[in-house]
Amino acid sequence: MVFVSDEETGSKYGVQYLLDNHKLFALDDIIVVPDAGLPDGTMIEVAEKSILWLRVDTQGQQCHASTPYLGKNALFAAAKLMAKVEEMRQKFGQKDVIFDPPHSTIEPTKKPFNGIDNVNTIPGKDTFFLDCRILPNYNSLDVLEFVKEKAREVEKEMVGNGYYANIPVKIEVSIFHHEPSAPPTPADAPVVGALKEGIRKVYGVEGKPMGIGGGTVAALLRRKGFKAVVWSKMDEMAHQPNEYAKIDNLIGDAQVFAHLCLKSDW
Repeated sequence: MVFVSDEETGSKYGVQYLLDNHKLFALDDIIVVPDAGLPDGTMIEVAEKSILWLRVDTQGQQCHASTPYLGKNALFAAAKLMAKVEEMRQKFGQKDVIFDPPHSTIEPTKKPFNGIDNVNTIPGKDTFFLDCRILPNYNSLDVLEFVKEKAREVEKEMVGNGYYANIPVKIEVSIFHHEPSAPPTPADAPVVGALKEGIRKVYGVEGKPMGIGGGTVAALLRRKGFKAVVWSKMDEMAHQPNEYAKIDNLIGDAQVFAHLCLKSDW
């Protein structure tokens, strides 16, 4: 059993450190990461999308809200770019039914404080983040370039529109975090078959290989050639208010893991 740190922030000091500095794992190990699942326990995660977190910094010019023609509203420019997210989704809109959801996702998320704490000031700068989970059939860096293309469109739209000052807006799109998709674990790998048997015996349901948009430490293991899977029985409450785990699920999952450990052919 391996307990690791900083899974939410890249695993530099957790699994990645162990992979780089210790030989804890063998290529024929049965590796299960209990970090994702469905309420019925049927999902055996064998593939993950690319993760691309983008930071968008907009520079305009601050002024009083009653005289917008003296400034350039960075928040408004950022909102215009956010409004183009649907175009981004359509551009990378192919589907792969093994994944849940079966398409790439691009979502505005974090919005740091932009330095304006009163209502009557137009902000001269703004920052927001995009969380992109991209299907493996796309090059995730193509998403970055398309977002930059949309940013250039907004810059042009904000120039000489007659409402704000004739001052250019500059939008910088940069990578905050990037993890290209790892090679999937084959659906016929021994760990998948063993898990299916354990799930069937403990929960009475049939496990099925699937892919997710969330990122887990299994991706780092797969990049090193390990046939890792992600599995547990859980309600889909990740990153939601009142996130919880059911004790009955923990007990049942422990029984499934015991089944893996007790199989005579390992």
